[in-house]
Amino acid sequence: MNTVKELKKLRNGKELDIRYPIRLYDNDGREVYYEDSTGYWRKSKYKEGKQVYFEGSDGYWYKSEYKDGKQVYYENADGYIDDNR
Repeated sequence: MNTVKELKKLRNGKELDIRYPIRLYDNDGREVYYEDSTGYWRKSKYKEGKQVYFEGSDGYWYKSEYKDGKQVYYENADGYIDDNR
């Protein structure tokens, strides 16, 4: 994934003037992307009000599934899985 820091360089050699940290939010006001000036980034996905995915530039991630508002599946980058489907 290209970070904003990598994308800010224009073809003509100039750079965009970007202020950090960068935060993007979905329509419900939840943060879905964050990036700081060091290049660290994280992104999240939501479904029906629940966070179903998280990934960071440090390699850590997790994902969840929900049924009837309750978490039925969880898995993370460390190999931990909790499956109650």
